[in-house]
Amino acid sequence: MNTIHPSCTTCDAFTPSERPKDECGVFGLYKHPEAAKITYFGLYALQHRGQESAGISVNRGINDKIFSHKGMGLVPEIFNIEDLDRIEGGSAIGHVRYSTTGDSVLANAQPFVVNHRHRSYALAHNGNLVNAHIIREELEEQGSIFQTTMDSEVFLHLFIKNLIKGDYESAILKATSRVEGAYSMILLTCKGEIIGMKDPNGFRPLALGKLNGHYVLASETCAFDLVQAEFIRELDPGEIVIIDEDGIRSIKHPKAAIKKSLCIFEYIYFARPDSTIDGKNVYEMRKAHGKRLAQESHVDADIVMPFPDSGNYAAIGYAAESGIPFEMGMIRNHYVGRSFIQPTQSMRDFAVRVKLNPVREVIKGKDIIIIEDSIIRGTTAKTRVKALKELGAGKIHMRVSCPPHKFPCYYGIDFSSKGELIAAQMPLDELTEYLGLDSLHYLSIEGMLEASGVDEPEANFCKACFDGTYPVPFDPNFTKQCMG
Repeated sequence: MNTIHPSCTTCDAFTPSERPKDECGVFGLYKHPEAAKITYFGLYALQHRGQESAGISVNRGINDKIFSHKGMGLVPEIFNIEDLDRIEGGSAIGHVRYSTTGDSVLANAQPFVVNHRHRSYALAHNGNLVNAHIIREELEEQGSIFQTTMDSEVFLHLFIKNLIKGDYESAILKATSRVEGAYSMILLTCKGEIIGMKDPNGFRPLALGKLNGHYVLASETCAFDLVQAEFIRELDPGEIVIIDEDGIRSIKHPKAAIKKSLCIFEYIYFARPDSTIDGKNVYEMRKAHGKRLAQESHVDADIVMPFPDSGNYAAIGYAAESGIPFEMGMIRNHYVGRSFIQPTQSMRDFAVRVKLNPVREVIKGKDIIIIEDSIIRGTTAKTRVKALKELGAGKIHMRVSCPPHKFPCYYGIDFSSKGELIAAQMPLDELTEYLGLDSLHYLSIEGMLEASGVDEPEANFCKACFDGTYPVPFDPNFTKQCMG
């Protein structure tokens, strides 16, 4: 599936496996007269978190039923005003998806809706449940029938199984006590209640806000900015909030005291730079990482430049700290589609160049420092460095604003094997030569943590993809396709 992150990354539309991909963004709004339309704009703001599919589910107060509209593709491709008018209701939840568990097919698009005893429930999930395949096998042995290959469906089965006499609180607590891994979820009930849930480690962000007296939940605060909602706070790790006609109440997961493990890659790559997560602005943290990178790896050069949009904000910080001028040596084409017809090898060669075009006058004869936010598989970086050399650039140095990715992620980033990570396959000198660089330096783990500006960062972040220390145990056979 070709994927573009329109806000803050450079995942190449023509080399879909090159850039890391997050799995989803979620949004929910309680009892608003234009809930579906506002949720549409919330998803628009979260589009960078997933471009495979999107959906909105609403409770219209009709026979305890939930109505949905879902499709494959980008948010504006899936919804029009007629669609939104048709599903308009009192409460709504929405989802944008990139698949890290399960296939990229319409059946796996979310929110996922189930019907039980003439009542409907819908779920939007961001994260990976690392024991979902084990629970699914248990449930199937007991007679459960699954409609999708998503881990999210396992949670709904557990919820329904424990739902006795409409006691949502007990059912949620029992379901969350069984699942392990990363999740920020929003559940829409048949009566229109909205329930937000965050795993005990707090891997993925989930924020609470208010819009004209109506509570709203979203993966990132940039969604609140677009719909003009007031940010209230982040949900705590292990927190469950139930929003109904009596207001909002908070309960704690039985394992809520577990060590906090917010994914630090949210700050480095996934989140939009205008979002604030856990009290820290993403833009400012990326700048701070760039400044620390300059302190760790100074080299003489004529200009500092990013490959847009990857590394933009770290490059600003690097240039400010080093005193070397910041330039946009590559210009991004913002009108590249999600796919490209490539019938021959010659046409495929155009695919590498169509997204970014160099400014020859800025590059020719200059020694360049390129700032990247990450190197995952290295193929796109290699091609672009070669193109700069062919344009007459002098020395080319690359500085990466995070440590090398050497370990797979099981909590919601789509690199689930060590073989996909070039830094795990080559020592630094070999990788430098492979990419065609004069020098290469990654930000140290210590520098990344110190530059985050967070008290006791070792106790606050998951950095397993850098150091192999996994906060939640997992089955080594767990893969993207393990759900069948």
